[in-house]
Amino acid sequence: MTKISFEPNEKHTVGVELELALVDQRSFQLTSAIESLLAKLPNHSGVRSIKPELMQCCVEIITDVCETVDDAEADLRAKVSQVETLCDQMGLSLWWGATHPFSQWADQKVTPDDRYAQLVNLLQEMARRLVTFGLHVHVGVDTGDKAVMVCDRIMQHLPVILALSCSSPFWENRDTGLQSHRSKIMEGLPTAGLPTLMRNWSEYVWLVNHMVETGFINTIREIWWDVRPHHNFGTVELRVCDMPGNLTDTLAITALIQCLVKGLSDDIDQGAYQHDCHPMMVRQNKWRASRFGLHAELVDSYTYEVRPIPAIIEGLVKRLRPAADELGCWPHLEHCLTMVHQPSWADRQRAILRQTGEPREVVRVLNEQSRITPQPGPLVTPAAG
Repeated sequence: MTKISFEPNEKHTVGVELELALVDQRSFQLTSAIESLLAKLPNHSGVRSIKPELMQCCVEIITDVCETVDDAEADLRAKVSQVETLCDQMGLSLWWGATHPFSQWADQKVTPDDRYAQLVNLLQEMARRLVTFGLHVHVGVDTGDKAVMVCDRIMQHLPVILALSCSSPFWENRDTGLQSHRSKIMEGLPTAGLPTLMRNWSEYVWLVNHMVETGFINTIREIWWDVRPHHNFGTVELRVCDMPGNLTDTLAITALIQCLVKGLSDDIDQGAYQHDCHPMMVRQNKWRASRFGLHAELVDSYTYEVRPIPAIIEGLVKRLRPAADELGCWPHLEHCLTMVHQPSWADRQRAILRQTGEPREVVRVLNEQSRITPQPGPLVTPAAG
């Protein structure tokens, strides 16, 4: 068995990963331009915070390790602004959504990379269909056992977090009827979706080693659960989210996740009783969140009553206020209360399509609204292929 050591974090640090789509500024279709984009970065070979993903139509933008959500905001604003400027020079723009409204997955190109080639060979069409874009948030914890316990306790909250982020109603130019089609695509992978129940770090290490030694996965990096421990970073990583439609909402969800991890970590330190939540209830609630988004009603794991998402979020934000004050992220967490009383990003995409009858307008309008930097003048450079 291979020893997997957890690198402890003494603070609840935060790290954010954005998966943003590259689209042509004229056609608004996805375009496989990541290699051309990265080539324009200064000293791009050494830049690890702006990276390719499985598909060439995606750019991943990653923060450094941050102590606060404000720090993460400053980090992301600088990096996204840099990418936006390069995209403008290339006739591209960034799409903040978890699926593209009308581009075809079969038209997208896999990034040339040995690891990605192995994944496609192993997973076949299930890998090639992964033309999706998500938000990943890391929060530091102090031990591997703590990370596993937080993963277990936070599972009941994953449907609520997903509902806040829903932004993938369309797939290949049709309305799926879902608010988060991305979550269903991800669940097609053998090691994605809700994690299995684990009681401690030793059991997690055994599970990972078992999957590697039996050939089920090649490396630990091929575990894509909705929440997972990350041993190298010393974090709990939430991966359940769709890509929200702008930075403000992204930071609000980041604050919610950071506060939840801190709150659960404090509960563990204080010896709070772990109330069991049946896995079937979490699966049922996740389905409701992916289907109905902010309009969903979820089953309360304590009372077994059905409650609307806004009421759940309001109670959660109130409960997490002390953690937010301690972490310095209350204004960001408070924005969740605004989000639950506004249309979701999936709702907004549908509304634009109803108003215009044109899928391209969905991308154009929301691309303009999500920009960090001012909109440039008329394009003179054709988009890279």
